[in-house]
Amino acid sequence: MKRGLSFVLSIVMVAILLAACGNSASKDEQSAQGGNSEKSLRMALVLPEKIGVNPFFVQMDEGFKKAGKEFKVDTKTIESTDPAAFEQNLRAAVAENYDLIITATFQAEDALKKVAAENPNKSFAIVDTTVDLPNVRSVGFREYEGAYLLGAAAGLSTKTDKVGMIAAMDVPLIKKYTEGFRAGLESVNPKAEFLVNYVGGFNDPAKAKELALVQFGKGADFIAGASAVGDLGVFEAAKEKGFYTSGQDTDRTVEDPEHIVLSQLKSTDTVAYETVKDFAEGKFKAGAVNYGLKEDGVGLTYVTRDSQSPLNAFVGQEVIDKVKAIKDDIVSGKIVVKDPLQQ
Repeated sequence: MKRGLSFVLSIVMVAILLAACGNSASKDEQSAQGGNSEKSLRMALVLPEKIGVNPFFVQMDEGFKKAGKEFKVDTKTIESTDPAAFEQNLRAAVAENYDLIITATFQAEDALKKVAAENPNKSFAIVDTTVDLPNVRSVGFREYEGAYLLGAAAGLSTKTDKVGMIAAMDVPLIKKYTEGFRAGLESVNPKAEFLVNYVGGFNDPAKAKELALVQFGKGADFIAGASAVGDLGVFEAAKEKGFYTSGQDTDRTVEDPEHIVLSQLKSTDTVAYETVKDFAEGKFKAGAVNYGLKEDGVGLTYVTRDSQSPLNAFVGQEVIDKVKAIKDDIVSGKIVVKDPLQQ
């Protein structure tokens, strides 16, 4: 009888152990299946070219990685060597199942339209241009507001009443720079002459330098760079001939404060950071958003942000104070800078 009772107790204990193991396995399965809420988000920044010396991509990558650390997101930056490689990299990011894929500039438009349309359940974002698809957030800038400030500063600073700009290409995006600059210049110095030349690309310092020397020969004492990597050629010409110039996107005055006296700022780091933040916090929505002076998306050194470089006497504090007042009027709505693409 005792042996029989022991046998029954043994069977009961085995059953309890099996049930416990089963419950544990079930919990493990639930954890694996429902782990999406606990699993780190994964985001990829897929760039249409190598970061190189273009500050636009450098600071965008910095903002992307900064947000990744702060919001505990796994981030990966993928650089492309050519247009064909870029589309392949986009497709690879989709295949690797990144939660959000971010890219930038009009160079990425065609490939993103194709890849995003083929993957309607995947979220994408593109900076500095517009892709009208229901799963794409298009992040733009009101560059013309920053350019307006730069034009005003140039118009108040010039001693020859001749100022110029070396622009990358005669395309809609660049009109936000050239026409914004022109409007700011005319608002403070209507008698000043504005010279504009186009390099024909974004990576040609030699051609940019050649055009800057032509403008200098026509009497321009301030020549703004707006040609991406080509600006290096403008800076070189300024150093050789002694005229004054400005950079784009980041504070380029630190490279040569004697000649690079201003920089029109474009906060690609801010928009990359905000895009990651919105997705991590569940606030990400497709559609168009844009950043201007009010959102700290664009600006001008010494006016909207301090610089490590001392202010050059060619510009002077009196000019900066006047441009700061113009900035305040734009932010408040007292001055409305028109979008050149909507005119």
